[in-house]
Amino acid sequence: MAFENGRRRVVRVKRNSGHVVGDNVVVTGGVLQRMPRRTELRRRDGRGGVHLVAANLDVLGIVIAHQSPAGFVDRAIVAARVAELQPFVVVNKSDLPGTSELFDMLNEIYSGSVPLFAVSAVNRTGFEPLQKFMSQGCRGVFVGSSGVGKSSLLNVLCPEIDLRVGEVSDYKNQGRHTTTVSTLHALSGGGELVDTPGFRDFGLVDITVEELAIHYPGFEEHGEIACRFRNCRHRTEPGCAVIRLVEESVIQAERYETYLDLLVEVEAGQAEARSKDWR
Repeated sequence: MAFENGRRRVVRVKRNSGHVVGDNVVVTGGVLQRMPRRTELRRRDGRGGVHLVAANLDVLGIVIAHQSPAGFVDRAIVAARVAELQPFVVVNKSDLPGTSELFDMLNEIYSGSVPLFAVSAVNRTGFEPLQKFMSQGCRGVFVGSSGVGKSSLLNVLCPEIDLRVGEVSDYKNQGRHTTTVSTLHALSGGGELVDTPGFRDFGLVDITVEELAIHYPGFEEHGEIACRFRNCRHRTEPGCAVIRLVEESVIQAERYETYLDLLVEVEAGQAEARSKDWR
């Protein structure tokens, strides 16, 4: 636990207490009273379970590397925007073959939507722009699938924590993420970062169709082009600007197909939530 005066001490917290990294609490004896949360970041795992990742965040760093799961970035960006966090993408392992092409592809898709950074934690290169971004005093969290190098990134950004890093697989050039609990770390240049255990799934939680349509990266307003209907789902509605931009190849067809897959998922989630409310 970190106190306002900079001191830290270990405080035992029950597993089912509901407290997460980033919570502001008042400590009275051994009792923690949680203060209201400013923001929450939640995700759904592959089994349908909902996990609160962290609280009181400002930014979400989406760490990926070659062979990262498809769709992870889009889901995380939407989740961040709905939670009122600024998402940014960190492409790690820029020293490995294929990573340069990956960054160019991501830059083509997300440039203008979210900040992108290419770094190599092994070679400790490319970190200056990322450090400048984080030095604005924001609190963020790195999320990403196991083996993308989140602990290695934190070891560069905050060397004194010396997180253990797993061995790298020759098959996928990915290591095993060794973080087992979430921890909050202060950065020397300013700002804070949360290290979380790796996970492959970033399912969306309590996100509406309208929120998905608004926050899906690449569907932002394109100049004066706008949908006829304010609640357009970008599927079959007349006067849909997104469909028009897809037809004109301004938006890639693959990006649109990914959106439609997420739309089906969000619609199913909303239907399930309504069904539970009726019972």
